Amino acid sequence: MLAPVAPDIRHSRGGRPRDPSRDGVIRAAILRLLADVGYSALTMDAVASEAGVGKATIYRRWRTKEELVVDTVSELNAVEAEPVDTGSVEGDLRALTHAMVGLVTSPAGAATQALLSSMHHQPALAQAFRDGPLAVWHVAFDQMWARAEQRGEVPPGIARSLVAEAISAPVVQRWLVNGEPVDSALADAVVDEVALPLLRAHGARV
Repeated sequence: MLAPVAPDIRHSRGGRPRDPSRDGVIRAAILRLLADVGYSALTMDAVASEAGVGKATIYRRWRTKEELVVDTVSELNAVEAEPVDTGSVEGDLRALTHAMVGLVTSPAGAATQALLSSMHHQPALAQAFRDGPLAVWHVAFDQMWARAEQRGEVPPGIARSLVAEAISAPVVQRWLVNGEPVDSALADAVVDEVALPLLRAHGARV
């Protein structure tokens, strides 16, 4: 699957047309509130107040809090995971790993952390997160592995395998569990000390 699959879950509410110039302000407000108060305490009214817009402006974009949150986080992930074809699997891995580091250390990363604890009690939110932000990254990595297979750099079957999961695991581990630095040095170390040795051990020509 080589086309982005993150759904556009925004719906028109009628009335006056949306003002696109406010989108960035509203999304920034959503991220700040998620990081500060978490998903459960987030309200549409609070978003409107934080962004300095009327409630109607929010409801013209999203019908529910769940749509508002997932759409916002999905769009930011889509920007960070924009496919980059460097001509080699090593270059592509390095670009995507640096993009992951950039995302988890951004306001979107802090907002995502706040969402994770709510997903255990909100099955619909968890599914929307899988269909949105996670799907964006799956597509980006699937495209990378498909290009690498076409170039003969990696054998078939690497995408979605344990090998592929292990490559991104150190970033996720530090971000969510260890509390150790997540920075560009980590991104390079993951590629050089984890990804490339693992791929070579599984028949890759890297």
